Amino acid sequence: MSVKLKIEGAGDIERALADFARGTAKGVGRRAMKKTLQPVAQLAEGMSGGKFKVAVTSKLSQRQARGARRDRGRSKLVMYVGPVQEDGSHSPHAHLFEFGTAPRFHAKSGKAVGAMPAQPFLRPAWDASTELMLATLRRETWKEIEKTVERAKRKAARAGK
Repeated sequence: MSVKLKIEGAGDIERALADFARGTAKGVGRRAMKKTLQPVAQLAEGMSGGKFKVAVTSKLSQRQARGARRDRGRSKLVMYVGPVQEDGSHSPHAHLFEFGTAPRFHAKSGKAVGAMPAQPFLRPAWDASTELMLATLRRETWKEIEKTVERAKRKAARAGK
């Protein structure tokens, strides 16, 4: 699932981020987005009935990364919310749980191995959190900008001594 957000009316945030180097601004955005998306991940994990650990990350499996090539770019910042295994790698069967399966049969023997009904947990968690996310993103971005400015001031003071 891919959802793109375009925030308008946040010119003050954009101007504040423009004062930073690109890498610093991306770090600010990444930290703010991670904090904003964490409640979605926690809700999705609870809705999965404990079957999946859900994380906020910028990493994808090689196969997922091939499909998400448009998400990359110098001026783009992308974070993903999704199920992971205990070691942090992607969870290859989560989509079967989320979307379900049609009746399945073995190719050679013809034996029926059943169907799995859809048990969505990510989409309902996302839908339940959308109202709160934009306000949280704005608040968290300002907090991160303020922290970054303070760090820069401390660094400049150390360099001046």
